[in-house]
Amino acid sequence: MPTMTTDLDIYRSAKLLIDQHGQDATLEAALKADELLGAGDLDGQAAWLRIRAAVLELLKPGDGEALELEVTDYAARA
Repeated sequence: MPTMTTDLDIYRSAKLLIDQHGQDATLEAALKADELLGAGDLDGQAAWLRIRAAVLELLKPGDGEALELEVTDYAARA
């Protein structure tokens, strides 16, 4: 049974991808989704397509203010 990836997990992954690849994060997510599709992993592909959408949202130009995402690791606090 596939596990559900939460929105928080998706946005954390998107933020990490942006930190690592900058503007190329969208392309990196798409390449990973294609790789997983080729391997027959449809759940993995779906997750990476969600990450790609989150990257696009985070990189979307706004009203001149940079969009910042603060990711808190609650597990580390416990």
